[in-house]
Amino acid sequence: MHRINGERWEADKPMKFNSISDDVYLGKDVKLSTFINLYGCYIDDNTKIGAFVEIQKNARVGKNCKISSHTFICEGVTIEDNVFVGHNVVFVNDTYPRATTPEGGIQTEKDWKVEKTLVRKGASIGSGVTILSNITIGENAIVGAGSVVTKDVPPNSIVAGNPARFLRSLNNDKQQ
Repeated sequence: MHRINGERWEADKPMKFNSISDDVYLGKDVKLSTFINLYGCYIDDNTKIGAFVEIQKNARVGKNCKISSHTFICEGVTIEDNVFVGHNVVFVNDTYPRATTPEGGIQTEKDWKVEKTLVRKGASIGSGVTILSNITIGENAIVGAGSVVTKDVPPNSIVAGNPARFLRSLNNDKQQ
């Protein structure tokens, strides 16, 4: 038995701390952790979403993906099938973000254009990675933990660092 805000809570009662809007598409057998924020996004079959993840409108996550905790997937990001996204990964969708317009008013959606990012099938993104906008991460590529991705990542390659740099190609062996 636990106490939340002074009230008794039985362990067999599920705790719901998720914000999932009505316009979210969830495919078959999607697994959702608690403390998530999903709105206007598309999540395909058999994908797992970890705790403290936010996925914004017009973002897409494919089949058989694993999105680890504390990850932020913003509008304009497409993640294809079989992709691993580590903990605390951040996607960016604006090259020159500003809070205000040149006239001094708070920016709205009309004041900027979403810049897209694509993560191709089978890619793996390590924990703590930041991915800037207008980037494609190639099929089966691996991005090392803590990297900052500032340019496209070739398919079947390993990149790491700040900025992320090509380390080597993946062989067709058991490393994939």
